[in-house]
Amino acid sequence: MNTTIMLGLGSAFAIPSVKAESISDIQSQRTGVQSDISEAEQVIKELKNEQSKMNSQIAQIETAMKENDQKIKDTKQEVNDTEKDIDSLKKEIKALEERIAKREEVLKERALSFQESGGDVDYLEVVLGSKSFGEFVNRVGAVATIVEADQQILKEQEADKADLEKKQATVEKKLQSLKDMEVELKGMQSQIADQKAETVKMKAKSEKKESETAALKQSLENKDAGLEAQIASIREDIKKEEERKASEKAELDRAAIEVSSSNSSSEESSNSSSEESSSSPKGEASASGSSKSKGESSSSNSSNNSSADKPAASITETSSKPSSANTGSAITAGYKYIGNSTYKFGGGRTASDIANGRFDCSAFVAWAYRQAGVNLPPSTDALKSAGRQVSKSQMQPGDLVFFNTYKTDGHVGIYVGGGKFIGSQSSTGVAIANMDSGYWAGVFNGRVVRVN
Repeated sequence: MNTTIMLGLGSAFAIPSVKAESISDIQSQRTGVQSDISEAEQVIKELKNEQSKMNSQIAQIETAMKENDQKIKDTKQEVNDTEKDIDSLKKEIKALEERIAKREEVLKERALSFQESGGDVDYLEVVLGSKSFGEFVNRVGAVATIVEADQQILKEQEADKADLEKKQATVEKKLQSLKDMEVELKGMQSQIADQKAETVKMKAKSEKKESETAALKQSLENKDAGLEAQIASIREDIKKEEERKASEKAELDRAAIEVSSSNSSSEESSNSSSEESSSSPKGEASASGSSKSKGESSSSNSSNNSSADKPAASITETSSKPSSANTGSAITAGYKYIGNSTYKFGGGRTASDIANGRFDCSAFVAWAYRQAGVNLPPSTDALKSAGRQVSKSQMQPGDLVFFNTYKTDGHVGIYVGGGKFIGSQSSTGVAIANMDSGYWAGVFNGRVVRVN
């Protein structure tokens, strides 16, 4: 009877060990899932940083567009004002022409009067035979007998004519300059708008990727929560099983005691010592078996708990970025303005603009090389001749690179290596941009100038 009871106890306490192995397997799965969650969190963090930079870039682009819009409005107003000046000048020209015509009549009348008073007929023929006002003036000037009053009129005519031509040339030159500026500003505005559209598109892709990664992370967290719930459920089952087996053991122990007591009371008192000697080994065996069973159960539980409570291994990924090589003081001079400057049309030519980081593309290139002790002209057209042209395949850090933006060679920067250049861009101010892909790859025209 006691042997049957002890075999039952040994079989009962083998079950928690099997469940402990299941916990270990699930915990191993959780470790992998938690590692995937950490990676997803890192990706989301990087995407948010990328979006933050894009938001700043979009804000800079919008500021540049706003300033350029205002510049276009101001230029249009100047064009309108100049056209009004031209209209006013036309009225002055008309009045001046009328005065010239009247003076011509006066000269003719004086010529007639001169003839009637006995003057030389050759004078009248010379004056009245002219086919134009210029010829008329020349002929009158050639006549040696012209009176002093006529000479004064001619001087006034010539002065008015010269003043008229000067005013007309000045106003037309100003109008043409303003119209050229308006065309250039509109071209730049179109370029800025293209850059904004590309940046917004890139941001939308980044946001979509973030959304997909966040959904994956949520799915992984749900899976991890499910595995955690499984472990908790198994542990609860183990606990209940242990409590049930403990209860059964207690019942079996009581039954063993009752059997032993019943056997002892049925023996004769004369055989009590022999019964006690035969009963004692059984009791010791029972106690020893019980103790062994408890020890094995305790050892099994200890092993299970150690396996179940083993913490998940953490996986930490590190990355490093290569340091940028020194490509010359002409390149590094501009680094202090990266993220701390604004594009300004015609900027970078005064101490105030330079102190506040306000450059256009050619002025920035000229300023950067000036820091390296090389004087270059602050003009895109002039910079094309600032050195010798080399092929794209021979491009080196420090070379000038040109782009067809709103016009041919409309933008210039300094090559820094690795397919990138530094320059003052209308959308970002001074920045390092990639010319191997995206917008700048599409507008790079292959012109590379190595400064002498």
